[in-house]
Amino acid sequence: MAFKRLDTEDFIVSADSITAPAWSGYTPTLTNMYTSSVQVNGNSGNYYLNVYQYDPAGVSASLSEIQFNVTYGNQNGSGSLLYNAGINGLSPTRTIYGQFRNLIYGDENATFNFNDVVQSDFYALTIDRARFKQSLFPGSLNLTLYSGSSQITLTDNSNNTSVVSYLDCGRVFQIVTGSNGFAVTTGVQTGGGVAAGMTISGSYGLFLPDIGTIILNAAALDLPFVSGGINLGTQRTSNSNVANPIRLYQTSSNRGLVSGSTAVGSFTLNSQETITSDFVFVRARNGEFNYSENPSFISGSTGTILYDAFIQNPQTYITTVGLYNDNNELLGVAKLSKPLKKDFTKEALIRVKLDF
Repeated sequence: MAFKRLDTEDFIVSADSITAPAWSGYTPTLTNMYTSSVQVNGNSGNYYLNVYQYDPAGVSASLSEIQFNVTYGNQNGSGSLLYNAGINGLSPTRTIYGQFRNLIYGDENATFNFNDVVQSDFYALTIDRARFKQSLFPGSLNLTLYSGSSQITLTDNSNNTSVVSYLDCGRVFQIVTGSNGFAVTTGVQTGGGVAAGMTISGSYGLFLPDIGTIILNAAALDLPFVSGGINLGTQRTSNSNVANPIRLYQTSSNRGLVSGSTAVGSFTLNSQETITSDFVFVRARNGEFNYSENPSFISGSTGTILYDAFIQNPQTYITTVGLYNDNNELLGVAKLSKPLKKDFTKEALIRVKLDF
């Protein structure tokens, strides 16, 4: 075994971004969406709605996995039953509003702002944590919402933004009509002082890739189709369970995330992960690593080379590279795919890649 101290220039750090479809089975577009009546009618149904890629009560139930959740938050607590009839405003929708406000803004006094238009309620699509490793990929969002026989497609405006904005939760982009991160430049959502791809009620929401969350502006979705909405009809009755998450997930009315009795929709989204790699370049120059300390190479009693031919023309085979710290502790081992022949006439450059 021979040792050599590595120099500063022998280390290179590289970062690569890897993207992949967010949905189960690496499916790029989620078209079939199903809910669970057990979950909807249970206690959790008062707070959120799970959406699956297969019917959790059907023949493919064993393959069914949660893809995302739908929930509704209201600053005043409207749209759900009160926890206590004697305490006005304290309800699941107000709790949800506060949870997302603290998560996104980190300020219990903040209000939700959709491109400078403040609104008191929202829908949230939270992508299941198992669907992405690090974050969602800006520019990959394409969400179709149905309004009767018509439809709109929403995306984030990351490709129209030269300066990225940040909130307490990380990066934030406005959700607009368009596709692949580009807002539309024509149509009812533009002109008259309204920014491209937005409505008179503000943007369609906030795309928060670092926490895997999509916030949808309820007021924008409630607009009629001619004004850029889907006529969603969000109910804001106090102390009444109006099931707004189910309203966003619609089938029979052809209004919302899915259309028709077969629950067909279109939701495209990719995940993103940054892989950091350390490259260590181990250089074996022509005068190095030509002799071995293996007992078969030298005499155990005299310490001389056993074979005279190896004195002037030794040959070794490099099979392993070990990385040690200054305390002579082995930190990592790299195995070559095959032994590398080494003598005075050869030099070797071995690149060791460490991913983390």
